[in-house]
Amino acid sequence: MITAKPILRQVPRWQQELAHAIHDPAELLRALELDPALLPAACAAAKSFPLRAPLGFVARMRKGDPDDPLLRQVLPLAAELEPAPGFVPDPVGDLAMQAAPGVLHKYQGRALLVVTGACAVHCRYCFRREFPYAKTGCGADSWQPALAYLAGDASIHEVILSGGDPLALSDRRLGALLTGLNRISHLKRLRIHSRLPVVLPERVDDSLLNLLAHLRLQSVLVIHANHPQEMDDSVRAALTQLATTGVTLLNQSVLLRGVNDAAATLIELSEALFAARVMPYYLHLLDRVRGAAHFEVKEANASAIMKKLRQRLPGYLVPRLVREQPGQPAKTPVW
Repeated sequence: MITAKPILRQVPRWQQELAHAIHDPAELLRALELDPALLPAACAAAKSFPLRAPLGFVARMRKGDPDDPLLRQVLPLAAELEPAPGFVPDPVGDLAMQAAPGVLHKYQGRALLVVTGACAVHCRYCFRREFPYAKTGCGADSWQPALAYLAGDASIHEVILSGGDPLALSDRRLGALLTGLNRISHLKRLRIHSRLPVVLPERVDDSLLNLLAHLRLQSVLVIHANHPQEMDDSVRAALTQLATTGVTLLNQSVLLRGVNDAAATLIELSEALFAARVMPYYLHLLDRVRGAAHFEVKEANASAIMKKLRQRLPGYLVPRLVREQPGQPAKTPVW
């Protein structure tokens, strides 16, 4: 009797890379040859918001430099545990704007769908670091109410996929969601907010490109890069593939003290983005989430930086400096 062999599903490379991401502060310090004295504070801060950093992203960091701008974005610090007035768990008022499971409807004509709480990297300044995904987010079993809400409001022309990171979904789950959205006739545009093409460029593979290429909806991908050091050859190749597929590429950054709070850094970033076929879009003032006060740049300093950007860059390479305020009908321009 011949027994059929089980069919083994090949795990995509990006999922293999994601599985090997660094979660242990001690491993991160060893990989970057950093002072072990940093470990107790890193472990303490990681208890409230775990560390996660893909190996490829860590490889772009400078060894032996605790002030490396990429490391500062992911290394848990004791400063996260210090109380800071005005820094709260939900700084942009997401929870008050939930219209259906996983649907945030803040702005006219567009709605945001929180599709997963998973992400390839845990940025220490993330405004959703305390978001209760298990209670309010969408998942494979709860997308139907969200799709029904979107289908029932003909004023919504654009849907924004967020998270976590929507590209952390498998192609099977992402494809099922995109199929459902594609069927809603009044939707015109799909916008995906994702950090994965930057921190895990392996995610941009033939399967993902095929999904995006066959949508009826116009596709916009808003990536998140904060520093030119993030833009290595693998990231540039991934972004070029997306642009060639017909996806409009935009970038949003967060202005972060000790990371990119210098005009020269942001000028270099804008130039690097445009060379990779990405348009600078937003430069956000920090959302005042609990645990991130040490990243805040004063508004006066931000305005001074923007003045230099306008003097030294063509207008199309200058991102808009904005702040998100709860209850406002749009992002608030700062300068």
